[in-house]
Amino acid sequence: MKRRLKAFCCVSGGKDSILSLYKVRESGVNVSRLINMISEDGTHSRSHGIDSSCLRVQADEIGIPIIQRSTSWENYEDEFKKLVLELRAEGITTGVFGDIDVQEHLDWITGVCGELKIKALLPLWGMKRQKVMQEFIDSGFKAVICSVKDGVMGKEWLGRKIDNTFVSELGASPEIDLCGENGEYHTFVYDGPGFKRKVNIEKGEVFSRGGRWVLEIIPG
Repeated sequence: MKRRLKAFCCVSGGKDSILSLYKVRESGVNVSRLINMISEDGTHSRSHGIDSSCLRVQADEIGIPIIQRSTSWENYEDEFKKLVLELRAEGITTGVFGDIDVQEHLDWITGVCGELKIKALLPLWGMKRQKVMQEFIDSGFKAVICSVKDGVMGKEWLGRKIDNTFVSELGASPEIDLCGENGEYHTFVYDGPGFKRKVNIEKGEVFSRGGRWVLEIIPG
């Protein structure tokens, strides 16, 4: 049944969306588009604040076309719906999302997808945090922390790789969600299964934006 599904995948460039993409493709879902909502000026992704050019290079290495749509937070839902309707007109009737257990996110996804008659797949939904992290690492993905929430995690975490040492250290801080599901940290995936080549990245400046410390990630 899944082998007949033609889907899009919402990607942030981070670990959860890329792991979700990997899992559904492994199950036989045909993901023919990646979608990514970006800032009004087109410079960075809305969800993770990653340079929009990094997402394009990442998509090239994964081998799936990416559509980036500029929007404000106020118009986010309207622009998202317009984009999904365009994809549905192409025969794409399934959407893949990387959420784990934030009910508000699930309600939004099911509400929008239900309205647009899109089947929503959330392959990570309900998984234990440790299992998500271990599956990501054991599958061979490589990612770096590119943003942290100020006052929750310090900027010394920026640039850290997602590996077993990171999981062990972060696990010692129970007040921080291990997967960063509440926005404690964001990541950029630069290599892993399904990538034709590693995305070469350079680490740029560290700066503050919207209550977060951000590490500029530049495609090499």
